[in-house]
Amino acid sequence: MSREQRPIEELTIWDDARQMLEKARREGIETVWDRYQQQSPHCSFCEQGLTCKNCNMGPCRISTRKGGRMQRGVCGADGDVIVARNFGRFVAGGAAGHSDHGRDLIEVLEAIVQGRTSAYRISEEEKLRRIAAELGIVTQERSCIEVAEELMESCYQDFGSRRKEVGFSCRVPEVRRERWRELGIMPRGVDREIAEMMHRTHMGCDNDAPNTMLHAARTALADGWAGSMIGTELSDIIFGVPTPTRSKANLGVLDRAQVNILVHGHNPVVSEMVLAAAREPALVEKARQAGASGINVGGLCCTGNELLMRQGIPMAGNHLMTELAIVTGAVEAVVVDYQCIMPSLVQVAGCYHTRFITTADKARFSGATHIRFDHRHPVEQARRVVEIAIQAYEERDQGRVEIPSAPVDITTGFSVESLLAALGGSLEPLLEVVKAGKIRGFCAIVGCNNPRITHDSANVGLAKALLKKDILVLATGCVTTAAGKAGLLMPEGVSMAGPGLAEVCSGLGIPPVLHMGSCVDNARIIQLCAAIADALGVDISDLPVWGASPEWYSEKAVAIGLYCVASGIPVQLGTPPHITGSSVVTDLALGGLEELVGASFLVEPDPEQAAEIMDQRIQAKRLALGLTP
Repeated sequence: MSREQRPIEELTIWDDARQMLEKARREGIETVWDRYQQQSPHCSFCEQGLTCKNCNMGPCRISTRKGGRMQRGVCGADGDVIVARNFGRFVAGGAAGHSDHGRDLIEVLEAIVQGRTSAYRISEEEKLRRIAAELGIVTQERSCIEVAEELMESCYQDFGSRRKEVGFSCRVPEVRRERWRELGIMPRGVDREIAEMMHRTHMGCDNDAPNTMLHAARTALADGWAGSMIGTELSDIIFGVPTPTRSKANLGVLDRAQVNILVHGHNPVVSEMVLAAAREPALVEKARQAGASGINVGGLCCTGNELLMRQGIPMAGNHLMTELAIVTGAVEAVVVDYQCIMPSLVQVAGCYHTRFITTADKARFSGATHIRFDHRHPVEQARRVVEIAIQAYEERDQGRVEIPSAPVDITTGFSVESLLAALGGSLEPLLEVVKAGKIRGFCAIVGCNNPRITHDSANVGLAKALLKKDILVLATGCVTTAAGKAGLLMPEGVSMAGPGLAEVCSGLGIPPVLHMGSCVDNARIIQLCAAIADALGVDISDLPVWGASPEWYSEKAVAIGLYCVASGIPVQLGTPPHITGSSVVTDLALGGLEELVGASFLVEPDPEQAAEIMDQRIQAKRLALGLTP
C-alpha cells in the first residue's frame, strides 16, 4: 500500500538537502527517508529488544501475559536476559567495527616495517617514539624502524588473549583503573572481549542480565582504550598529526567543471592514496583531455573527516547526505572502504553516470566495481580508480547536473597535540579558564544521522543550546558537517556562544565547536579527559563533561557511548537502544551504572531539555570540585 510522502521540510533542516530531495522525487529516485516510511511502523518486539534468534529452537519473542507475568523463550530465558544478550551483541558488533579499523592500521605499519610497501611511510617519527615510550618501549639509540616494529607487536598484543590489561590503560587515572579491576571490567584484549561476549550470549551461558551488561562495558572499553585508540594513533604516525586548517562543506563543494570523486567510509588507507593519485599531473591532464578543468576530491562521513583533518579536502556531507550527493548528477565516482555505507548507493549511482567503487574485501557490494586495495600496489590501484572516474565524466549528462548551494567555510584539525600547542604546551591555561567559569564544561557531540529524527536538527540544536551555557563543544564524525553548515566551525561562530566561552574562543581565534576527527577519533576525547583528570588529581567521573549522540543509529555509536560511560563520562542519546523491554537493563543504563562507574546514559530527544539536564550535572560537578557553578 502506497503512502503519501512526508513534506520535505520535515526531513532535514538543510537547504542543499531539501533541493536534492525535491530532485530525487522528480526523477523517481528512492532515498533513505522513503524506505524508512515503507518500514514504519517498526516491530515493537524488536524495538524493545524482546526478540531472540540465537538458536534454532526459536526465534522467540517475549510479551506480557495476563496478570503482568512475562513469557519466557523456549529455552527459558526471560525478557531481561534476552534484552541484555541482544544489547551485548550489539556492542560487540560496534567494537568489532572500530577495532578492526585499528587492526588495519597495524597491518599497514607492519608492511612499512617489513619493507613490503613504498606507498606508505612513517610521517611522524616524533609521535612514533613518544607513543612507544608511553607504552614502555625503549626508544633511545634505536632506529625508527626498530621502534616501529616493537610498537607494532605491542599493538597486536592488544588484540589477543595474553594480557591482563590493554596497553593504553596506562593513560587512565589510577583511581579509574582500580574501579575497573574491582568490577572485573578491565579490558584485556579486543578480540578476547568480543569473542567472550559472543560466547556469553550463546544459549546456556550467561543468564544474569546485569552480569552480561558488565561484560558489554568491558567489550566497549577494549574498543575505546585499545582498538579505536590504536587506529587514531597509528593514523597520525603514518599520515600525519592533524593541525588547524580551513576547508569548506556542503554539496556546494562539488564542481560542475571538474571530475568529482567522493571518498566514503572510515579508513584513510584507501582515501589518502586516491587523493594522491588525483593530484598527479598526468591524471589531471587526462581529465582536461576529457573536457574537465581538473579533478576535485571531496569527502563523505568519516573517511571524509580523516582527509579533512590532515589534507583539508572539503566535506560534501554526512550520513544522510550520501545518496543526495549522487542525486546532484555531478559525481563521477564514489570510492568506499567500509562502515556506514548504505547499500542503496549502488542503485542510486546506477540512475546516473556515477561509478560506485568498493576497495575492501570485507565490504563488497553487489553491483559495484570492486578494486581491491593492498599494501603493495595502492598507488596503481588508486590511479585506476581515478581513471575510471575520468571515463565516467565523459558520460555525464550536464542537463541533469544540479549543485544546490555555495559551500560554507569551516575550520578543522584540533588533535590533542594541536590543542596543547595552542595552549602553549600545557593544559594549565585551559584549566584556568575552566576554574574561572569562562568555560563551564565540555561536551563531545558525536556520531550519526538517523531518519527517525529531522536530519541534523538535534545535532545542531544541542550544540547551540550548550554553547549558550558556556559549554565548549567537541565534534567528531557526522556531527562535523552539521556543525560546519551551521557556522559553528568558524571563529565567527562565537556570536552563538555565551559570554565566557566567546571571550576564550575569541582570544585564541578558535571556533566554539572544535572538530577532533572521525568517529574512531573519539579516542582523542577520552584521552584528553583522562589527561585533565590526572592534572587535577581526580577521576574522570569528577569532571564537568558530557558525551552526546543525539541522532545515533549504528552499533559503533553504542560501543562509543558505553566506553565513555564506563570511563566516567555520562552520555546523552536522542533515542534509546533496543533495551526498553527490560526494566532491569533500562534502569541499569539510565541510573544503575552511576553507582558502579560514576556515569550513566540520558535519553532525551529534545535538545533544549537535554542541554538543561546536562547543565545541571555540570553545575553539580563544578561545585564538587570547589568551583562556582
